Amino acid sequence: MSLPLEGLSAVVTGAGRGLGRAEALELARLGAAVVVNDYGQPGRDGTGEASAGPAERVAAEIRDLGGRAVAHTGDIADFQQARALIELAVDEFGALDVLVNNAGILRDRMVFSMTEDEWDTVIRVHLKGHFNTTHFAAAHWRERSKAAGAAVYGRIVNTSSEAFLAGSAGQPNYAAAKGGIVGLTTSTALALAKYGVTANAICPRARTRMTEDVFAGFASPAQGIDPLAPEHVAPLVGYLASPAAARVNGQLLVVHGGLVAVMERPRVRVRFDSEKETFTYDELDALLTPHYADRPPGETFAAAEVLGLKREVR
Repeated sequence: MSLPLEGLSAVVTGAGRGLGRAEALELARLGAAVVVNDYGQPGRDGTGEASAGPAERVAAEIRDLGGRAVAHTGDIADFQQARALIELAVDEFGALDVLVNNAGILRDRMVFSMTEDEWDTVIRVHLKGHFNTTHFAAAHWRERSKAAGAAVYGRIVNTSSEAFLAGSAGQPNYAAAKGGIVGLTTSTALALAKYGVTANAICPRARTRMTEDVFAGFASPAQGIDPLAPEHVAPLVGYLASPAAARVNGQLLVVHGGLVAVMERPRVRVRFDSEKETFTYDELDALLTPHYADRPPGETFAAAEVLGLKREVR
């Protein structure tokens, strides 16, 4: 019996640790040949000297388990290094079939304290990094499709965050980047569908180097799998990368510890129509102020909508 991803090749960015590592191992377990990308900087804020170690270790781990893997240690936020990453997959395995964008950093600060560099660096790694690899992968699939005169196989899985969905007061750069990734994903899904390519985004919740502060109060259980383990997220990535997910496109899914939630696109909650040619301030005041009168001070629309997704950490 063949494996779901047998004969396919995948690129996973930020795969030297945490979520990316778990995703790379899962894709390999399902039969894919994997290019393991990681820039290898030790600081979760993107500081420190780059190292080949993390990517090389995961690639070796996959090979030791009987899979096929090579390491790439370039910076995906650099346009030309992202090109080299996609070209490595094509040169090594003959084609690229799956792209999982996971690489990211944190530089947390309140919006009134954040520096220009802290904003630019996080946007560069998360949002530009996702664009860079997507751009070259999309061009590869488009060229293959035109050459074949038919649709080809292509899967993109992007990494957004609940920081985009529910807000995160100390992460304006990160939340903005993750929101931009959703927009990039839906645009890409529409653009590439005719070539046979799907693009989806996930909002994972997991205990990693980047989230060690967030989940500091939730200890790992003495026995059994940690409900915040990245291994809860990896199977969804494997599924979205597979032929079984051919009809899943342009979707946003929240995933963590035994939960997968398919998010809806924003819907109209209530509509107000002007009684005259255009609204006046007084008319808007009479309509909107009562509508929001019962909302607790400081509560945002996004936070109110996603509260139902929150699940106790067992």
